Amino acid sequence: MRLLRSYLRTLNPPLPGSVRTLQAGALVNALGNGLAYPFLFIYLHNVRGIDLATAGLIVGANSAVGLVAGPIIGSLIDKIGGRITLAFSLWMLAVGFGGYAFVDSPWQGFLASAIAGIGNGGFWPSQSSLIAGLTPTAQRHQAFAMQRVMMNLGIGLGGLAGGLIATTTNPASFTVLFLADASTFLVYSAFLLRVPAPARTPRPEGRERGGYGEVVRNRVFMAVVALNFVFIGAGMAQLETLPVYAKNEAGISERGIGVLFFLNTLVIVLAQLPMARVLEGHRRMRTLAVLGVVWAAGLLIVPVAGIAADGWTAAMLLALTFAIIAVGECLHGTVQAPLVADLADHSLIGRYMAASAFSWGVGFALGPAVGGFVLNHWPHALWPAAAAVCLAAGGAALALERSLPIGVRTTPRRAQPVLAEG
Repeated sequence: MRLLRSYLRTLNPPLPGSVRTLQAGALVNALGNGLAYPFLFIYLHNVRGIDLATAGLIVGANSAVGLVAGPIIGSLIDKIGGRITLAFSLWMLAVGFGGYAFVDSPWQGFLASAIAGIGNGGFWPSQSSLIAGLTPTAQRHQAFAMQRVMMNLGIGLGGLAGGLIATTTNPASFTVLFLADASTFLVYSAFLLRVPAPARTPRPEGRERGGYGEVVRNRVFMAVVALNFVFIGAGMAQLETLPVYAKNEAGISERGIGVLFFLNTLVIVLAQLPMARVLEGHRRMRTLAVLGVVWAAGLLIVPVAGIAADGWTAAMLLALTFAIIAVGECLHGTVQAPLVADLADHSLIGRYMAASAFSWGVGFALGPAVGGFVLNHWPHALWPAAAAVCLAAGGAALALERSLPIGVRTTPRRAQPVLAEG
């Protein structure tokens, strides 16, 4: 009973009220993303008849455009604040994802993806800058863990609902999904009216306001960013290619795919905050090394489901993959964003968060694009190749540890409670 009470306490960390409001909006928005995003590959290929390689490029174009937009919006964050740039990003995402509903040919898919990419480029650095600015240093791992929980809870519930709605025999069902997703971006922007702008961090006296050159010269930070790109591209981004493989190679229905994403989310929701608590005081780079092993194990199960199994057996194997990948996401969620915030000069927080988001964008641009190409030619080869890259990234994390400042090498231990605002 004591263990249960301790577990339940981890699910409600004492975060500032402004952070809770922000994350409530993110939950609503993530619900819409879950409705539509897991089925985007299937929609483009199986409903609109776009070949897998081109569909992969369309999906990847979102992140590719975000790579250009992100650094520009990162500079704006340092000038006008993350709250305004996050609202703008949400409006662009609403237009882009709503536009997918009207795609009939590849060029329209690329246009919708490009508009969404502008919003995507600003979304992550803006939101992350707000969380970092509104949360005390010792609680950032809890705040970013809670963010991961809220977004995955919404995506999982949305994916479950989307699996019940979407069917390739009725293209209009996908129109419903994309328009509903667009509306949730607008709802999230309304939540921002109740979130204050964080106080600006002044530049040290005698130093002029820096630009991206100062960020790039922070070699340790850039190494962390590069490592994150590898993890995202080989690991998390392949969740975007898994649905079409599951349907076409393992015979999993749209409803079954929705259940798999819900399972992934359920594990994250139940395990992310307790894992953040357990990892307090533990070495961050060792955690990332374990992440490489965990994701490699999950990815190696996928071709077994596609080659040697069918029916319920294939479904159970893929369910195991989604659960294992979720455990890795919890490890990653405890370390990556708080480490970036700890390494950043907070007078340039927008640029630092934009540089971090850039690594996500490159990973999500190249991951589906390369994955779609491999799936189109050698569908069973993608998974062991991605697993090998994840293992190599885990080894690189251990090698990087000595370069980190001593004060950021471990996840902070539990902080004293902070009274909620207002």
